[in-house]
Amino acid sequence: MKLKSPEPFWLVKDGLKHSYPSLRENIETEILIIGGGITGSLLAHQMIKDGYKTVLVDRREIGNGSTSATTSMLQYEIDIALFKLSEMIGQDGAEKAYWACYNSIDDLQKIAKEVKSDCGFAKKKSLYFAALKKDVPLLKKEFEARKAAGFPVKWLSEEEIKKQFKIENTFGGILSEQGGSIDAFCLAHDILHYNYKKGLEIFDKTDIVKFDYKKNGVTATTDYGNTIKANKVIFCNGFESTEIIKDKFVNLLSTYAIVGEQCDKEYNKELNGLLVWNTANPYIYMRTTDDNRILMGGEDEEFVNAKKRDSLLFEKEEKLIKKINKYLPENNFRTDFVWAGTFGETKDGLPYIGQHPNFPSAYFVLGFGGNGITFSVIGMAMASDFLKGKKHELTKYFRFRR
Repeated sequence: MKLKSPEPFWLVKDGLKHSYPSLRENIETEILIIGGGITGSLLAHQMIKDGYKTVLVDRREIGNGSTSATTSMLQYEIDIALFKLSEMIGQDGAEKAYWACYNSIDDLQKIAKEVKSDCGFAKKKSLYFAALKKDVPLLKKEFEARKAAGFPVKWLSEEEIKKQFKIENTFGGILSEQGGSIDAFCLAHDILHYNYKKGLEIFDKTDIVKFDYKKNGVTATTDYGNTIKANKVIFCNGFESTEIIKDKFVNLLSTYAIVGEQCDKEYNKELNGLLVWNTANPYIYMRTTDDNRILMGGEDEEFVNAKKRDSLLFEKEEKLIKKINKYLPENNFRTDFVWAGTFGETKDGLPYIGQHPNFPSAYFVLGFGGNGITFSVIGMAMASDFLKGKKHELTKYFRFRR
C-alpha cells in the first residue's frame, strides 16, 4: 500500500539540519527574539549585523512552526489588490508597501547568497489569472494600477497563457517580472547556523510562560523557571502572537497544500520559472519546487481547530488535484505529500510591524497572508531603524490599531 506523507514536504526533504539546546540557566542579553522560523532568523541576522548581543528562543524545534508548512512563494503582490489597497490607505502608502515587497525579494536573494544557503532560491515571474470571466474587469483595473505605479507587468490573454505555460481554463491574467521561490525551512536553518557561528545564542524547545515588561527592559521566564533579561524583545511568532495580544487584529485560517512526485526536468519546464495564483476566493497558488515537483496550495477554511483541520486533509487533496487537472490537464499529477497549516490574514493584507501600546520594550514583526516572508525582510530594516531611534516610512501603515 502506497502511503502519502501527512508531514510538510520541507520537514521530510531537509530532515534535522541543525539542533540546539534548551535553556538551562539564567542569562542576560540586549535583544531577545521569540520565534525560530524564517522571520526570527531574518531578524536575528539583522541584529547580529547591527552588533547587538542577541538570543533567539523557540518553543519547538527550530523552523517547525509555520515555516515548515509554508509554500514559500515570494511575491511583491499583496493579498489585497493595489487599486483596492490604495482606496483603503491611500495611493502613496499602497505603492510604498508594494515596492517594499518588490525590493525585498532581491534583498532575500542577497541574504541567501551571503549565508551560502542551499535553499534553492530562484527568481521567477508571477502569473495572476482570472478564475472566472466576471473577474476580468477588476483584474484589468489592477493591471492598470500596477502599470501606472511603474511595475513591470504585461497582460496575457487566455490563448497566450495556454501557449506560453500550458495552463488552461483561465480568462487572461497579469504577468509580473518579479517573483521568487525558496525552501524557507532550509533558509531559516542556514541563516541561524551562519549567525550562531557569529555569536547568536539559540535555544529551542524553550517555552516562555511569563514576561515582565518595563520601560527599561523585559524579563522572560521559561517553563523550567530560567530567566532571560533583555533590553528589548522582538516577537516573531506569527499567529501565536494572538496568545498574548488580546486585540482582534488578525483572522486565523487553515490552509492546505499538496506536492507531487518528482518529474523529469522537461516535464514541467513551462512552469519552472513561474509562480501562479488566481482571483478565486479563496485563491489557489502553484509553483514547482527546486527538485521539479508541482506544489499547489489553497482550499482555505475559516477555522484553526487542528483535529478538524487534519481530518479534511485527503478531502482537500482531492479538491486540489481536481484544480491541477483543470489548469494542467496534460500533467498526470500524483501526490507525494499533503499537509495543512494555520495562517493569518489581516483586513488590509498588511503586516503588523512595530510597537504595541500594551507591551513596553517590545517590538512585533508579524507578517501575515501570502507575503509573510517578504514582510519579514521589510521587518528587518524597520526593526533596525526602531532600535536606532529612526523613523521608517511604512510604520504608520503597519502599526497596531491602525
